[in-house]
Amino acid sequence: MKYLHTMIRVSDLDATLDFFCNKLGLKEIQRREVEQGRFTLVFLAAPGDEDAQIELTYNWDPEEYGEGRNFGHLAYCVKDIYATCEHLRNEGVTINRPPRDGRMAFIRSPDNISIELLQEGEPLPPQEPWLSMANTGKW
Repeated sequence: MKYLHTMIRVSDLDATLDFFCNKLGLKEIQRREVEQGRFTLVFLAAPGDEDAQIELTYNWDPEEYGEGRNFGHLAYCVKDIYATCEHLRNEGVTINRPPRDGRMAFIRSPDNISIELLQEGEPLPPQEPWLSMANTGKW
């Protein structure tokens, strides 16, 4: 498993970028505009430490974020998302979003902190029981 990023929601992307880039010295690594979802993702990292990133999520439609709502999730890359989720499920871990696409899953810590698991490399082909669980909502 490899740490990838921590996601935070931001209400003013320009002010946030000024803070993290101009004041703290982080660098923009990647930016994605997702028109259908009406949000922008900006990934930042400290120079020379591009593997540990912050994901800024800016939702285009105004939203008030209360304490704790602005923090999104931790993210880790795993070698086999299906095997990892099966192991975690057997250990009693809640899987909020199963790896139905072979690429991404979300789990919860005991304190309800959301953790994103991403498949290393290319997505794995969809497979059971995850595909059926996604369609029935039973996970």
